[in-house]
Amino acid sequence: MEQVDAVVVGAGVVGLAVGRAFAQRGLDTIVLESETAIGTGVSSRNSEVIHAGLYYPAGSLKARLCVQGRQMLYAFCESHGVPHRRCGKLVVATDESQVAGLDVLMKKAAANGVHDLRRLSAAEAIAMEPQLACTGAILSPSTGIVDSHGLMLALLGDLQAAGGDVALSSPVERIRCIDGLHVLHVGGDEPMELAARIVVNAAGLWAPKLAAATEGLDRAHVPTAHFSKGCYFSLAGRAPFSRLVYPLPQDAWLGVHLTLDLGGQARFGPDVEWLPDDAAKRPLDYTVDPARAAGFYADVRRYWPGLKDGALQPAYSGIRPKIHRPDEPAPDWRIDGPAEHGVKALVNLFGIESPGLTSCLAVADEVVKRLDA
Repeated sequence: MEQVDAVVVGAGVVGLAVGRAFAQRGLDTIVLESETAIGTGVSSRNSEVIHAGLYYPAGSLKARLCVQGRQMLYAFCESHGVPHRRCGKLVVATDESQVAGLDVLMKKAAANGVHDLRRLSAAEAIAMEPQLACTGAILSPSTGIVDSHGLMLALLGDLQAAGGDVALSSPVERIRCIDGLHVLHVGGDEPMELAARIVVNAAGLWAPKLAAATEGLDRAHVPTAHFSKGCYFSLAGRAPFSRLVYPLPQDAWLGVHLTLDLGGQARFGPDVEWLPDDAAKRPLDYTVDPARAAGFYADVRRYWPGLKDGALQPAYSGIRPKIHRPDEPAPDWRIDGPAEHGVKALVNLFGIESPGLTSCLAVADEVVKRLDA
């Protein structure tokens, strides 16, 4: 049986960042990925936004790792030539009843260590973005956008330069502990067993399923997985905005917002569609139903009344790894290490959705810290 120091399950942006961190610390590291390419799931089906850290409860993992991770990510993109742009974002109130919510958000951001926000009047915001309709706004100058695939390729390059690697088409079916080592049963066309001293479950949507198939892990430490689909629509023609535009957030959902890609193309989303509890047992359906555009027109026109009929086109969708039900408040991320579950040298990452892309490097450092690797 082949043996390595560390195995990371899942070659999304977080898994690659964790694998990179291990390899750069001199550990013999392999990242196992069930798909035929890196980052085909949550990591590539999102808004590609570098978040500043405005929304999350003070002291939460989301808040702390987003603020740390944003700074780390900008530095990484600069040093590795990853395409990105610090374009800024406007969070807007669309009627007078929402204006007080902007002040609440300002205070929350300050508690998280985000001190570069500017509170804008409606006139000031519209002067920046003449197509905008609002009753007030917040400018977040440190929000940006990034090429998520370029980011993952750069992380992969560092991982491989440090002696680690990724094995594609290598689904992990179960994990068991033998003589102090974790033995991973890997399926696929060439099934095998792989032993490792350290295992990190960064399997995204499938992290709870893998945790449930880990012998020795008490089921009390395995959350129930719930899937939430979000669709995106793109704008025909060039965007009339130079910054991202977000409505005030609703719990964990940041609303149907306007984002830009690095070519200046506008896209809107995501919306929210909670999938049935048995969705994990069927092939994932990423189809975008054109009929969902009706809700997008209504939401977007609250802050961009100039959106013309027929201007939106189905683009793509993503599925978020939730660990709560629709009727429950969104919990914090879970980074469960030995201190939480009692299993030596194992970390499970649960519910790592937005701002996971922004936070990937900080999450990797947090994993290393919890393992003391």
